[in-house]
Amino acid sequence: MNQTWSIDFMNDALSGGRRFRTFNVVDDFNREILAIEIDLNLPAQRIVRVLERVGISRGYPAMIRLDNGPELISLALAEWAEQRNVSLEFIKPGTPTQNAYIERFNKTYRNEVLDFYLFRTLQEVRDITEKWLDEYNQERPHESLGNLTPEEYRITRSSPMISKSAWL
Repeated sequence: MNQTWSIDFMNDALSGGRRFRTFNVVDDFNREILAIEIDLNLPAQRIVRVLERVGISRGYPAMIRLDNGPELISLALAEWAEQRNVSLEFIKPGTPTQNAYIERFNKTYRNEVLDFYLFRTLQEVRDITEKWLDEYNQERPHESLGNLTPEEYRITRSSPMISKSAWL
C-alpha cells in the first residue's frame, strides 16, 4: 500500500455542452480509487490539495506515476512531492501503457459512469461518481486481487497475520 499511486485526467461534457474534467488517483497496490475530483477546471494547486487530502488520511506514497500534462509538470506539484519525499515518475509522452493501472481504471469509469449517464450538473456527476466509487472499492471483487474488493485486499494485506495457535 502507498508504494505507487497513479494519477491522470479525463474530460467529458454536461448535457448542455459545458466541458468538465476529472482527476483520478489510484493506489496500484490494490487498484483502490483514492480520489476522483470533478470540476470545470483543475489547476495544479487543486491537484496538490487533493493529493494532500488523500495523503493526510491514508499516508503519502513513495512514488506517483503520471504523464506530462501541464498541471502535472507544475512547480506546485514538484514542491509538494519534494516536501513529502514523494518521487514523481513521468511516463514517456505517447506511452499510456506505462501508466496501465490508471488507464485501465479510466476505461472502466468511462464505460460505467461517464458514457452511461447524461449529466445536467457537476453535482450530479459528483453524486453518481461517489456512489459508484463506493461500490467499486467496497463491493466489487476484482479478479486481479484474488476476487477480493480493493478494500478487502488492502485490509488483508496490511493486517498482521494471526497464527492458528493464537486461536487455541
